[in-house]
Amino acid sequence: MNKFRSHNCNELRIKDVGNKVLLSGWINKKRDHGNLLFIDLRDNYGITQCIIEKENQNFKSLEKIQLETVVKIEGNVVNRSNETVNKEIDTGEIEVKIIQFEILGTCKELPMPVFTDQEYAEEVRLKYRFLDLRRKKIHENIILRSKVIAFIRNEMNKLGFLEYQTPILTSSSPEGARDFLVPSRLNPGKFYALPQAPQQFKQLIMVSGFDKYFQIAPCFRDEDARADRSPGEFYQLDLEMSFVEQEDVFNVVETLLVNTFKEFSNKKLMFDKFPKISYTESLLRYGSDKPDLRNPLIINDVTVIFNREDVNFEIFKKLVKSGSKVRCIVTKNTKDNPRSFFDGIDKWAKEQGASGMAYLTIEKDNEISARGPIGKFFSKESIEEIMKISNAEVGDSIFFACNKEVELQRIMSLARDKIGNELNLIDENLFAFCWIIDYPMFEKDEHTKKIKFSHNPFSMPQGDIDKINFDKPLDILAYQYDIVCNGIELSSGAIRNHIPELMYKLFSIAGYDKKQVDKKFSGMINALSFGAPPHGGIAPGIDRIVMLLANEKNIREVTMFPMNQNAQDLMMNAPSEINEDQLKELNLSLKVKK
Repeated sequence: MNKFRSHNCNELRIKDVGNKVLLSGWINKKRDHGNLLFIDLRDNYGITQCIIEKENQNFKSLEKIQLETVVKIEGNVVNRSNETVNKEIDTGEIEVKIIQFEILGTCKELPMPVFTDQEYAEEVRLKYRFLDLRRKKIHENIILRSKVIAFIRNEMNKLGFLEYQTPILTSSSPEGARDFLVPSRLNPGKFYALPQAPQQFKQLIMVSGFDKYFQIAPCFRDEDARADRSPGEFYQLDLEMSFVEQEDVFNVVETLLVNTFKEFSNKKLMFDKFPKISYTESLLRYGSDKPDLRNPLIINDVTVIFNREDVNFEIFKKLVKSGSKVRCIVTKNTKDNPRSFFDGIDKWAKEQGASGMAYLTIEKDNEISARGPIGKFFSKESIEEIMKISNAEVGDSIFFACNKEVELQRIMSLARDKIGNELNLIDENLFAFCWIIDYPMFEKDEHTKKIKFSHNPFSMPQGDIDKINFDKPLDILAYQYDIVCNGIELSSGAIRNHIPELMYKLFSIAGYDKKQVDKKFSGMINALSFGAPPHGGIAPGIDRIVMLLANEKNIREVTMFPMNQNAQDLMMNAPSEINEDQLKELNLSLKVKK
């Protein structure tokens, strides 16, 4: 028998009554009833209630012991009385009557309680992350993460993929986020970069003749933190396939995600076959390329209405003449909602930096009409046209916003979420996946007005290559795609450009000459010139997948040792200063900005 335990703390059942056992774990909780002391002993697997009577010579020692002390307990398994059975835990029908105990690890005064999942300040939680990770909810999240990764690995093997590891020290990339740089001791004045993603390497794996690659890959980006993005590092399921089209990638990813989400959640999938929405349509109908399809609200463009002579809403008409657009959201059967609901949305929109949201409600007495602050500005015919465009019906209300395209998309996307939540339209027991497709290859930089890549520069443009009009780069679409779930982007992917001449051409549009491409992407360009297969892939974020499965709003709750918002590890005091000897060895000197 192991000298520390015969069973774990989630193992004992009625069948074990009468047996002498050894348990080891942390003292999770104590309840002193005077003549009887109850101790909840916790390990990685669960909790067992242990009891000791006052007559036992160890009673006083256990009575004084600090919570989270690590102990070994020897005792006998006994039945709980009917009225004390705890159905909340697996061991709730038994308890262990303590014979003797031994302290294995002492514990100082706790900076935060472990037996509760109540919220604590981020600074405390991250400084004492090893204590935070003992708490039930986050402990279970990390175990879930491990199980999800193991399941994904198994599923990828079933789908014919093999796992390969790519380098961590590589060259800096001119695209994407900021790199984390590592100085080279053996090559003075030169730096490695930690990979933002294994993008070039996984393409080189395809060029090397391997057919299906995957990796649970660490990625490093010097980005600011968000609720769904860790600063510094994250993990993704990186995959790449040779001799495939876009639909082949979709089939693999859909199979994997459907199986994973059905395995680890009781929530329903809204679609087993994920809908495909073009980037342009997504921006129009949802105001975002990360739509939450659980929300049934749709945005419609009604700009044309404000060119009519029988519409007298002059504020919008003037803005439309100057190039603004008007979009609307219909709320079904809200004619009886209180005025405070409508005014509340208008006030909220102003707080978001918009000029507000105008609204009306459609009525019918003898004929179609509208009531509300702007209802009087519309004729019967103009209201009927709005109803036709937006599929509105009598009894529905319509919210309108008017602005330039980018700002209008922003406020309508926020309004769609706000109204959907206000009306309780979003089913929290659903996962709604979709593909966003047909991204533009290029976009115009708002500040410099220069043409730049909008997505992945290594993507294949759509259409017959010999017939692409490179003089109109903003019209070129790419085989680029995102996978989105419940409004969260899980990944971006693409069918890759494997033709060197075409790559030079596309990079030239974005301002890179041949020499620059050869220098920045020498490994890639060189490899593609030696017979490259058509290939493509994607890289769903592991952290975000687990965040959705664990029903968490912040990625910190599913990451074992996250950094804070300032990319600091408070537990290990990183980043830290280094001494002069280390700097000299790396041929570096520091000039810190004040």
